[in-house]
Amino acid sequence: MPSRTTARRRRESLILLTALSAVGAVRPALGQTEIYSSGAPLPPEQAAYDVSFYDLSLRVDPEAQEIRGSLTVHARVVAPLRSLVLDLDTLLTVDSVLDVHSSRASPLDYRREGGRLRIALRRPQVAGERVAARVFYGGKPLSAPYRPGTWDDGFVWARTSRGAPWIGLVASLTGADIWWPTKDQPSDEPDSMALHFRVPEPLVVASNGRPRGVERHGDGTVTYHWFVSTPINNYGVTMSIAPYRTIEAPYESVTGETFPVTFWVLPEHYEQGRRLFPQIIDHLRFFENTLGPYPFRADKYGVAETPYLGMEHQTIVSYGGTFEDNEFGFDWLHLHELSHEWWGNMVTAADFKDWWLHESFGSYMEALYAESLGGEEAYHAYLLDMRKTRRFLNRTPIAPRTTQRTRDVYNIDLYGKGAWVLHTLRYLIGRDALLTAFREMVSPARPGARGSCGCRLTTTEEFIEIVEQTSGLELSWFFEAYLRWPALPRLHTSVQGNRLRLEWEVPGGTRFPLPLEVRVGDEIRRVPMVDGRASILLPDGADWEIDPEGWVLKDARGRPARNDGDHEGSAPQRVDVWLTSLNRHTRPSDPGLDNDGK
Repeated sequence: MPSRTTARRRRESLILLTALSAVGAVRPALGQTEIYSSGAPLPPEQAAYDVSFYDLSLRVDPEAQEIRGSLTVHARVVAPLRSLVLDLDTLLTVDSVLDVHSSRASPLDYRREGGRLRIALRRPQVAGERVAARVFYGGKPLSAPYRPGTWDDGFVWARTSRGAPWIGLVASLTGADIWWPTKDQPSDEPDSMALHFRVPEPLVVASNGRPRGVERHGDGTVTYHWFVSTPINNYGVTMSIAPYRTIEAPYESVTGETFPVTFWVLPEHYEQGRRLFPQIIDHLRFFENTLGPYPFRADKYGVAETPYLGMEHQTIVSYGGTFEDNEFGFDWLHLHELSHEWWGNMVTAADFKDWWLHESFGSYMEALYAESLGGEEAYHAYLLDMRKTRRFLNRTPIAPRTTQRTRDVYNIDLYGKGAWVLHTLRYLIGRDALLTAFREMVSPARPGARGSCGCRLTTTEEFIEIVEQTSGLELSWFFEAYLRWPALPRLHTSVQGNRLRLEWEVPGGTRFPLPLEVRVGDEIRRVPMVDGRASILLPDGADWEIDPEGWVLKDARGRPARNDGDHEGSAPQRVDVWLTSLNRHTRPSDPGLDNDGK
């Protein structure tokens, strides 16, 4: 088990790298910046078609650090259409475009418009028709530095410790158009996708979906064929290349179906991979028991060791960890990335303004797993530790109402702060109601679900509706305060004689009737805050403490949380007390953290 400092540093590195990426850790050439983001209002020419299938075929040259090949797109026309408009990084050159809708392919005219590729169709199309085009292209794609323990968007052209090529790529912030022509919008996922990657032998390519064979060409190269049988978001498409060894086993789902679990690991880390593999299986079982069946049983569950920290690529999550457990006894990186098979891949935000549905929920699942190992005390300790290591910015709303691009909405608050919103929601409605809402949110029976995975697009509004139905409570005030405003609800406290007065202040001055627990002596009572304020009569000489269990996300800077002078500044010591207790398998006295929103 690593030291707490080492484990915390690994978690802090994830947050640091996200912040760097959000402010432009990718350093494109002059004039490129505006295309290195994903999402935005859907332009009319892209709203006019719906992608049904992609077929990506690439040759990867590790020495030249180049890619070259083709992308075929099949689409359904939903509104009058004259041009098929795709997104593609200007670092990549288009050689030609073919119309492949009929059996006889024919050339199509095209032009580049910055990061857009406009393909002139042979005739205007009307709703109900289908189009298909093949784009031949190539070049040196956007690259990212090899920095273990972090990530940036782009190709990482690294070397293993034995000198072999080790290649990975990330496109979560920039969009998949950094390496293949695509409709770079989260609201349009193909029904399925084929992938073909040709590399020098003896390199191996791990990718999305199920394997469809290996083709040796007799010239020292080999092509790996993959097929994704379900919908997939475009930033979830990837390839990882190295002289991998595999660790694999069949896994029986809670449905009774069996599917393969495979870990592609560097040869020099094979034994570490073998030691981690049982935990990978245990993580899968935890998620199935908590949320429901693994969504992509028709394909596989895969993990690939990558030259960057990690990413939630569908059915092939990227793992760049150190094969070590954190202080809570598990590999948090793998658990977090696996969570996105439900939160992000099965259920995908239709607009990046709702990206918290991916990252906040994934972060909260870490605390739930800690609870499964060590009980409620471990759950609380994990969230308290998260407050120490994932400092909240409170600069932008977690879930703004307007359409967002990735670079506008992505920041560290999507992780820890969003997880704490869910933690406070659990306090308000109860654990059972929250987990019931989670399971309903990822239910394959929800309207709009597609494919064997039950994949669908979702919104924050849908989650709020599900929570209200599950809890029987009207909660617009809760989500308005925590999701739509950057600042946290502020708690004002004062003591006049023997009377403790409490009052909420929220942005916009709206109603905020969140009750508070107050410990008076040895008794903890839940105090109603119907109009956002309350007062309590204190017995003479009694000690008191607000929110002694640390359930409520709030800003209480400069306000006493208890009457012994021990309030917000002592949070780190309380975390240490809880962790020490976990190691002794005993429960400490309540830590009484009063969250300050910083």
